[in-house]
Amino acid sequence: MRDSTTATRVRPGTYDDLVALTGIYNHYVAHTPITFDIAPVGLEARRAWLDAHPATGRHRLLVAEEAGTVLGYATSGPFRDKQAYETSVETSVYLAPEHTGRGLGGLLYDALFEALATEDVHRAYAGITQPNAASMRLHERFGFRPAGVLEQVGRKFGTFWDVAWLEKRLR
Repeated sequence: MRDSTTATRVRPGTYDDLVALTGIYNHYVAHTPITFDIAPVGLEARRAWLDAHPATGRHRLLVAEEAGTVLGYATSGPFRDKQAYETSVETSVYLAPEHTGRGLGGLLYDALFEALATEDVHRAYAGITQPNAASMRLHERFGFRPAGVLEQVGRKFGTFWDVAWLEKRLR
């Protein structure tokens, strides 16, 4: 889909990526409050998630890879499960922990928002567990603005966590 260098490529996610994508996500499940899943997600659940992210449309899954290795991914998915919300998406970026700090989040979001520009999407939302300065900077760089904070909305690792909600106008 897009190259930032000759080595890193951003493309739609496929079933061949399922094990790597699940491993990346489960790292954050097991070691961080970034996602509020408590238990690791199995391959079948992630297969259904992948099915919900086709190569075209509002709900995308884009993967960054180098030499066949998945480094991270960005998604857009339903914001809420009501028809009136269909032109709003929730976006996220997950990177393999050994590949953070290399600009891959920006590379993935560049490609994701370029793809969404051709779709009927009005707003993008991101929920960011606090504190997470790196994710806040990334989203602000892409034009997201604060929409509110849900205080102590989730409990993980015996701690209650706040979630900052950000929004971005797309049209």
